[in-house]
Amino acid sequence: MITLLLGVTAGILLVAGPTMVVQGLAGRRTVSRELARQRISFPATGSLPAGLHRYAGVPVHTGAQARAFSDLIAENLTQATGGRTYAEIVEEWMAGGRSDEQLARLRQTAFMGQSLRGALLGAYQAWQITLLVTGLGAVLTAVGAAFLALALRGA
Repeated sequence: MITLLLGVTAGILLVAGPTMVVQGLAGRRTVSRELARQRISFPATGSLPAGLHRYAGVPVHTGAQARAFSDLIAENLTQATGGRTYAEIVEEWMAGGRSDEQLARLRQTAFMGQSLRGALLGAYQAWQITLLVTGLGAVLTAVGAAFLALALRGA
């Protein structure tokens, strides 16, 4: 009975594991392809913040690069807004009767920057999930192979 259970479990894992690996790799290709379509590249000049110099002139095609570019946006946004968030700028703009054109432009800048940053962080998270799915698929495949070996040994 145990041999049968091991064999059935092995079969399920040996189907599920490779399927997860294939899906994880396909997801990673999709994220990379979508990032490439956006044609985002780091500035080639030396104006990159500390820690991002290795990305100078590099196009954004991976999750790690998307995360790094979102960090670049965050730093630029902090400089542009004086450290204020979109919500804080909107509150200030509304308190001033919505008539301050400089605050209106800053509000738009903050909104666009935070939106772009959020999209890039979403790509980073998707990239990380594809890594998790691929890794779990590999583990399930290995466990399935071990169960199959045990089932065959018991037969």
